[in-house]
Amino acid sequence: MAYNPILKLDYPDLDVIRVEDTYYMISTTMYFIPGGVILRSYDLIHWEIATYVYDVLEDTPAARLENGKNIYGQGMWAASLRYHKGTFYVCFVANDTGKTYLFHSKHITGPWHKQSISGFYHDCSLLFDEDDRVYIAYGNTDIRLTELLPDLSGPKPGGLDRILLSDNRKQVGLGYEGAHLYKIHGKYYLFLIHWPNHGTCRRTEACFVSTSLEGTFVGRDILDDDMGYRNAGVAQGGIVDTPDGSWYAMLFQDAGALGRIPVLVPLRWEDDFPVLGNHGKVPKKLKTNSTRPNYRYAPLYASDDFSYTPDETGQLRLNPVWQWNHIPNAALWSVRDRHFIITTGKLCSNLTEAVNTLTQRLVAPESTVTVTLDGSGLNDGDFAGLAALQGCYGLIALTRSNGQYFLVTLEKNPQTSGPFAAKDECYDAVETGRIPVSDATVTIRLNARFTADTDTVSFSYQAADGSYLLLGTEHRLYFKLDHFTGCRAALFAYSTQQVGGSASFSHFRFEVK
Repeated sequence: MAYNPILKLDYPDLDVIRVEDTYYMISTTMYFIPGGVILRSYDLIHWEIATYVYDVLEDTPAARLENGKNIYGQGMWAASLRYHKGTFYVCFVANDTGKTYLFHSKHITGPWHKQSISGFYHDCSLLFDEDDRVYIAYGNTDIRLTELLPDLSGPKPGGLDRILLSDNRKQVGLGYEGAHLYKIHGKYYLFLIHWPNHGTCRRTEACFVSTSLEGTFVGRDILDDDMGYRNAGVAQGGIVDTPDGSWYAMLFQDAGALGRIPVLVPLRWEDDFPVLGNHGKVPKKLKTNSTRPNYRYAPLYASDDFSYTPDETGQLRLNPVWQWNHIPNAALWSVRDRHFIITTGKLCSNLTEAVNTLTQRLVAPESTVTVTLDGSGLNDGDFAGLAALQGCYGLIALTRSNGQYFLVTLEKNPQTSGPFAAKDECYDAVETGRIPVSDATVTIRLNARFTADTDTVSFSYQAADGSYLLLGTEHRLYFKLDHFTGCRAALFAYSTQQVGGSASFSHFRFEVK
């Protein structure tokens, strides 16, 4: 027996397929590197990381955090995952480059081959029809369908190009978007996210059906349920069938600072139209059949002793649970002797400008992350430590001033709050705690708690007797549109006065309650 939400980590904008006995699911990864994470499952409940679609999408100054630029809240969004005639396809837009990307591979683990599709197709969905014509559905409020060339390089001249559906802009908080288009039993089904202004004023899932891509799509909202959590509707995602003929929708729910987390909803067909959940509600408990009952899944978060060896190409690949905040600078990080080492290469005013910040998703209901930090290589004005990474971050860091080491806590607070606060800047970081330390090696801890009311993080350090002492104040965490991602645990180092300082991390431990 499993419980919804099935995963309590930030995996939004889901699309899911089945190939023989295996399910694959892709999720938005935005500015994190590597990007385009694809998860694998044999029961739709338990998942592990199968692969990433790319190591670097576009090597731009903003993606490298150079010249004061960044791509927070941008990058790879809402991919379509398809399998057609022995080939996997991944299609998505990147809001920083304004391009639509298409990756294809004969194997889910790659190599993936990149190309562009001429045009920009927001929240797109690919459809390979039975007559070998290819289409892409996309848009917000106006949902459009465009026929593509056989090589998927762009729109087909003279091909089908029409609006499938339009919403009344005066009556919605968020028009139809998040398109997922399928052909099932000879009919075309268009699944969408919707946010009407009437009733509960929360996200809903909608579906429209037509017997022809040139015909009228008729439908309605088919799921309006927040599972009793913050009026956050469960919506947007793909549908998939099982080998035994059952159907499911893999949707997501906004879960505060934790991010947007997957929810599995049973689907049945009545008069060739989908019905989600039980009497319009998402089941809190559910059971599925596994195609490999004894399979053991790799965890989606992990402790790390940083014991790595290069692969056959000489490249060092970290555990796939790790992602970099923006493109890393390979010359300024290393792993040796069971330590992860960052050397600074530019001056920064705060954490969000730091290069080579290494992250993992935090997990509900409570995540505790502990790491040992050797800061003997820090220069005056350097900061290195452990952060709850978001736009309005909190952190604990070792810093040096006039040759003296200090442990400090810093936090940034929002100018506006709320589940979808405006995309504005947080206030400047303020110091909430400081103590002198005599040793440059310290063990520090982050404790993040995600509840139905508030999301918070606190920081502590290990005292000489082995106990952990709190430093600073409990920091409120938020989901905001500036980063548009869930909060993450992050290892970092940055300089404010002179570059070239270094920090060494070891004994990374990740525990979940």
